[in-house]
Amino acid sequence: MGSDLNITKQLQDYILKHGLKLHPIQKEIINYNLKLGDDKRMQISISQCQFLHLIIKVSKIKKVLEIGTFTGLSTLSMALALPDDGQIIALDKDEKTNKIAVDFFKKSHQEHKIKTIIKPALETLIKIRNERFDLVFIDADKMNYKKYYQISLELLNNGGLIIIDNVLWHGEVVDKNINDKFTKNIRELNDFISKDKKVEKVIVPFGDGMTVCRKI
Repeated sequence: MGSDLNITKQLQDYILKHGLKLHPIQKEIINYNLKLGDDKRMQISISQCQFLHLIIKVSKIKKVLEIGTFTGLSTLSMALALPDDGQIIALDKDEKTNKIAVDFFKKSHQEHKIKTIIKPALETLIKIRNERFDLVFIDADKMNYKKYYQISLELLNNGGLIIIDNVLWHGEVVDKNINDKFTKNIRELNDFISKDKKVEKVIVPFGDGMTVCRKI
């Protein structure tokens, strides 16, 4: 039986070099985030940028909901893949990082596709309950992940996708000696989704792990 490769730094660099090239403003966001100290961990990986771009193209997605925007790398990666009449509604409660993200959206000439809402995501999700989306990307506060997933499923068109970041949680989900509230919450989410008959699902090891769910 085949098994997945152990991805070394050298192999990772090779993969990125031979994959989808980044837009100049994506590179600018990455360089900006490198200066943020520990907060830079909130950025998605380059392989995740490439994956989000391609899955939007392949699935012909037009309307996206993003829960958790940070400085805008994931948002921009998706916006660049959308058709000109596509839309992203991006939710985040941090006004400071949102302003930075919006500046990057303007520099890349993608701001016409992106609507940002600055307030706690659960509040906004209730207000937009009549909207429907082709894709929901979840990368926000981990303790609310299950709520985000359940509400997002209701907002999703049939055949639509939910993509959730950080589901492997630095590899700690399989370490029985680690039982902090965040690790336990991610484990419980993964168990819940694995048993959810409303979706087809797969975990892919990009970045910190992503679960891709297709609504049946």
